[in-house]
Amino acid sequence: MTEAVLHIKNVIKRYGDVEVLHHLNLEVTRGAIHGLVGLNGSGKTTTMECVLGMQGFDGGEINVLGRHPRNLWQGAGDVVGIFDTPGLHPGLTVRQCLEHARLLCGKPVRTPAEVETLLGITKYSHYKIRQLSLGNRRRTSIAHALIGQPAFVVLDEPFNGLDAGGVDDVLALIQRLNRQEGTSFLLSSHQLAYLESICTHLSILHEGKIALSASTHELISPTESRLKLVCDHPEAARELLKQTLGVIKFEKVGNAFMLTLDGIGPGDINRKLVMSGLTVSELQPEKRDLTVLFQDIVSKVTAKPKVKAWQEVA
Repeated sequence: MTEAVLHIKNVIKRYGDVEVLHHLNLEVTRGAIHGLVGLNGSGKTTTMECVLGMQGFDGGEINVLGRHPRNLWQGAGDVVGIFDTPGLHPGLTVRQCLEHARLLCGKPVRTPAEVETLLGITKYSHYKIRQLSLGNRRRTSIAHALIGQPAFVVLDEPFNGLDAGGVDDVLALIQRLNRQEGTSFLLSSHQLAYLESICTHLSILHEGKIALSASTHELISPTESRLKLVCDHPEAARELLKQTLGVIKFEKVGNAFMLTLDGIGPGDINRKLVMSGLTVSELQPEKRDLTVLFQDIVSKVTAKPKVKAWQEVA
């Protein structure tokens, strides 16, 4: 069994009479880059604050690297959190903030100059925090967290305020720390394309519960797939595919057909049509990405049972 750096079991969190987390269950395995996706108000930031001991919770259990959140201070920097609004003193310079972080860190492994270089903020070393752009405050807060060598990093909206180059730098840094140092991450972001490109695992948080959680590959590479087909004799193709095991749905869309497949691939379809004398001019798999999956979940469109009988939509 893979060791978890974070284990959340049946967590309940209330603000007054309003329950915002409803028996929440989530696990982040060691070495994972785990993305947490949800609409505004779904409970993402509340979950992260509970994980980091910034808020209490009203029921359930949270275990972070073997510790209750209120005891994370004992880990001397093993767990760090970086939030949407960087909590840096506006009157200090970048270097002063990083020197202060080094003094507080139980196991500092990098100098302020090293993390400035790592985040590309060397030229801002003597700027006060209040003089920085949001993007450079974001870079400074990440540098602040990396003075030590954390085993687990919690990032809330890490790409906010960054330009395209800054996003690329942060993505590369996360991957490098993950691969070279084994750092585990929990990332929350509205930038779904970035999460899809970097995360090994994804969880969709909807209305205070985890609606779906799995590896990224499992979520966006399902067994069931859709395929766009354009050929010279569509009626003949339809009759042929009605008898083909693994084709479970056939929809007409303009001059094309959308096939829903289960256990059969595009090559098998192409071979069957061509061997029957049909000319295939287009056979294009439909990409299933995180955006589509997320929209399905939040709009409460659930996956229907696999169709046993032939279905056709004109």
